[in-house]
Amino acid sequence: MAGNIADLIENYILHELADKGENKVELRRTDIAEAISCAPSQISYVLNTRFTQDKGFAVESRRGLGGFIRIVRMPIENLVYQDMMDKVTEETSIQTVESMAQYLMQHGMTTARETAIFLQAVGVAYKKLEPADRVAFIRSLLLTLERV
Repeated sequence: MAGNIADLIENYILHELADKGENKVELRRTDIAEAISCAPSQISYVLNTRFTQDKGFAVESRRGLGGFIRIVRMPIENLVYQDMMDKVTEETSIQTVESMAQYLMQHGMTTARETAIFLQAVGVAYKKLEPADRVAFIRSLLLTLERV
């Protein structure tokens, strides 16, 4: 696909997101295709390559009559927590988890108090829990921090 059309589609969608002033927009594939003069498959390509979860978007698409495309821009903080949860495995060292906690605090995603409590709990988890239980516990802590 020509990068030019993909850029036009991406810019159209980003413009619609900006116009709404929210982090989500609901569009119709036919409206985009008409505005850009492109095929619906080109829109699908752009959605699949430029509006991915890794890039901070969630896309829901329904085809057919009454079909729509719902695009939600996810807050960057959610992506950071999700990435950290994905990186915590049975092999993850306590130093790595401590670095994650420091990153969260340095970037204003947790307070010093939350970080201290998190680090204390992680220290106990590394001493007392089996690796699989420790992973579940640390992921649970990160999920709690993300939601608070």
